Amino acid sequence: MFGFKSYNYDAFTKDLLLKDVALDRFSGPDPGDTAPDFEARTLNGDRVRLSDYEGEKNIVLTFGSATCPFTAATISGMNDLCDEYSSEEVQFLFCYVREAHPGERLAAHHDIEDKVRAAEQFRDEEEVEMPILVDDLKGSVHKKYGKLPNSTFIIDKSGRIAFRCLWTRPNIIEDALDELIDLQQERGTDHAIVHGGEDTKMPSVHAMLHAHRALERGGHRAIHDFRSELGLPGAVAVTGSRIVRPVVENPGTALATAAITAAVITGGIVVGRILRQQRFRVRSPYDINQSEPRWRRRSTDEDTGGYEAVGI
Repeated sequence: MFGFKSYNYDAFTKDLLLKDVALDRFSGPDPGDTAPDFEARTLNGDRVRLSDYEGEKNIVLTFGSATCPFTAATISGMNDLCDEYSSEEVQFLFCYVREAHPGERLAAHHDIEDKVRAAEQFRDEEEVEMPILVDDLKGSVHKKYGKLPNSTFIIDKSGRIAFRCLWTRPNIIEDALDELIDLQQERGTDHAIVHGGEDTKMPSVHAMLHAHRALERGGHRAIHDFRSELGLPGAVAVTGSRIVRPVVENPGTALATAAITAAVITGGIVVGRILRQQRFRVRSPYDINQSEPRWRRRSTDEDTGGYEAVGI
């Protein structure tokens, strides 16, 4: 039960969310904690140890996979941030983890070669330029940081957590990174907890627009599992993503922009109605805001607008 098979799953189910993903208490390091050290190899074959950067650079550590809709929705923004801060004392690292939605095209990783091939496919299709670390089959690095499918941690030069984004949102990460750099320059210190320490909101509608692209990498079975396990919200996410995908990938005209806006508004209304109805039934296993962290009160449903995730 504690080998790599218990970490990598062959098919997505809601039970997996309850067991590993949407934990009542997030198990990753809190803001102010020392970031768990690790060593991993990049796709280029370089060995990277987190502690080697201590005292030299701030680290932006992002987790994700090719079949994760949240990763597909945010990787472009993270690529842009990597380019923007290339001249700063900041190192971006992407840690490739288990497939969020495995299928017949991109299955669960049964050996390290499977995982490397998946990471290479993700790198090439998403044009990722930051170093991609390949976690081992047991998910050793991923487990140390909470096992969420697309979280990001900012680790300051002291080796401590300055900020954590439980569901990667590039604009929020940019704000936190700017604040950290400014404080380090003003105070002459390596450590600071910035931007409130964490962000727990989920980019639900934005992820919906990219869901089908990520699931297609998994294959028809990944799409089927996503829809059947998540019910109507899953079906809405897949269908909406498929409809607007050509527009999302070619937003060069005013018509395209208008189409995206209409799709987002329509999708948001539909999903909002569905999720409001569900809130009066059963609490979604995706809601990670059910308890307070050790260091401060967690965001409430009022903060998030009452939205719950429609998939990972």
